[in-house]
Amino acid sequence: MLERIQKENDIKKLNPQELEELAGEIREFLVEKVSKTGGHIASNLGVVELTMAMHLVFSLPEDKMIWDVGHQSYTHKLLTGRKEGFNDLRKYGGMSGFPKRKESNCDAFDTGHSSTSISAGLGYVEARDLKGEDYHVISVIGDGSLTGGMAYEALNNAAHLKTNFIIVLNDNHMSISENVGGMSKYLANLRTADIYTGLKKGVTNTLKKVPVVGEPMIEKIRKTKSSIKQLVVPGMFFEDMGITYLGPVPGHNLPLLCKAFREAQKVEGAVLLHVLTKKGKGYSPAEEAPDKFHGIGPFDIDSGEVKAKKEKDSCTDVFGKVMCAEAAKNPDVVAITAAMADGTGLAQFRRRFPKRFFDVGIAEGHAVTFAAGLAAGGMKPVFAVYSSFLQRGYDQIIHDVALQKLPVVFAIDRAGLVGSDGETHQGIFDLSYMSSIPNMVVMSPKHKWELADMLRFAIDYDGPIALRYPRGSAYTGYEEYRSPIELGKSECIYKEKDIAIFSVGHMFEEAEKVWKNLKEAGYNCSLVNARFVKPLDTEMIETLSENHRLIAVIEENVQTGGCGEHVLEYVSRRRLPMHVLPLALPDDYVEHGSVDVLRHETGIDSDTMTDRIIETYKEL
Repeated sequence: MLERIQKENDIKKLNPQELEELAGEIREFLVEKVSKTGGHIASNLGVVELTMAMHLVFSLPEDKMIWDVGHQSYTHKLLTGRKEGFNDLRKYGGMSGFPKRKESNCDAFDTGHSSTSISAGLGYVEARDLKGEDYHVISVIGDGSLTGGMAYEALNNAAHLKTNFIIVLNDNHMSISENVGGMSKYLANLRTADIYTGLKKGVTNTLKKVPVVGEPMIEKIRKTKSSIKQLVVPGMFFEDMGITYLGPVPGHNLPLLCKAFREAQKVEGAVLLHVLTKKGKGYSPAEEAPDKFHGIGPFDIDSGEVKAKKEKDSCTDVFGKVMCAEAAKNPDVVAITAAMADGTGLAQFRRRFPKRFFDVGIAEGHAVTFAAGLAAGGMKPVFAVYSSFLQRGYDQIIHDVALQKLPVVFAIDRAGLVGSDGETHQGIFDLSYMSSIPNMVVMSPKHKWELADMLRFAIDYDGPIALRYPRGSAYTGYEEYRSPIELGKSECIYKEKDIAIFSVGHMFEEAEKVWKNLKEAGYNCSLVNARFVKPLDTEMIETLSENHRLIAVIEENVQTGGCGEHVLEYVSRRRLPMHVLPLALPDDYVEHGSVDVLRHETGIDSDTMTDRIIETYKEL
């Protein structure tokens, strides 16, 4: 059946029996392909029938489907003729694991972060109505994403609509980790509300048969806030906002899903279709451990085990171990995560110190201000968060933490290039946006031991402080270089003359290769571990300017606002007799691919940087 899907809308040519076969083939295909390339498998297996139903009822690319986060769009890509793209899924130059408008006109909106789909869909609806066009807009959002405040802002805004807007609530009990909070409990109650759904239909159908007064009575019941509405309308929360609620609907029953979508099309206004799905559906290992199979590397299909052995001593592991050690000594240390306990290394902390562990769900802005409140109340909060997700709390960092000089530690994981997830997940802006904030301290370690020392320093520091470190294994070279951490002080590894390399954080391993290359080429060269991006070690820069003609600043961050530009500004302002060469990422979004490939393509691999330094030095 899958061979018959060559382009969008081809699915409509299949009969019911063939559709059932297609669902099975899609699951087999996804497991086979992702087992080789890695990717998001559990979430995609859970929405096979949901995606098929949408493609059966709606027409692409005229109708607009917007996938919240977007990691569950693999079936959508298959049904729009991108089957061959799965051979190079998430590889450099290959197909993205997320919706991309540049990839297909059937992808209505680029996504990658959560809680955005309703806002984007509402924008499409208003644009459609203003331009007098006629198409459907469908925003698919998971129950985990409903912990994000932006989703509620959009729901509130959508309530005034008088034209159709379909919101699909894909309810699988999960975000990445298991869902937390009040909305999760509310949805859990709705999942058991079949009796009320039946009662609602029964009451409505009965009243419709009553001449003259039947319809007015239905409307009166719909509007009233009395207890009877609690009985007949299970989706009270949404209905009270002015959004029609349909469901819950079994998410793996294709005929029922198609029927529900056709009902949703008839609603004049915003309508929320509540669909119950099972994450990892059809593949036992993913059903049993959906969090493990959220985003996974290549794996063995029979056992479900990841083929590549887990790297030892990852930066995340080091962070998690030190957090537990510090919490054991200091009862004021608390940990915060935004639905990423395992991903940020806090799983052990959660087990050992459950009362001091807080998972706020997918709500980074709230997490930052929550941390500020904890700090104001005398605690020592550490917010562990991926770099690209911390962007979502930028205002709160400025207004609620830094302005008040509150001692909040930002443990910024996945800093720099992260690889296969692409533009929306690269952590390449944090040095810029964090170092622009007054009162903020920004530091980054060269190896695993320095990471441990910096975390201890950060917990003891009386003010806002950010510690950024990369995904994957921590560098274990230069163990003997572990001088004490001093605020705003760098570390000189090799002191010579002429050329100085000023290395930021985990780029030290690459910087050390550059240093060796330059030495082999016959150049004198100093190597400095920056440690702090803010405050900048201006004393070290002044010292280097005395006998160095060139300072090359190496960092895995965009150039604008990065450490290189801070050094350049200082040297220029002080009129120091030294040329500054920033070696950073271009001011652009970096697509998916392995980190090694991306470094080469963006010019921050050791060989390219060596050539640039030599070329620049010769021109001085």
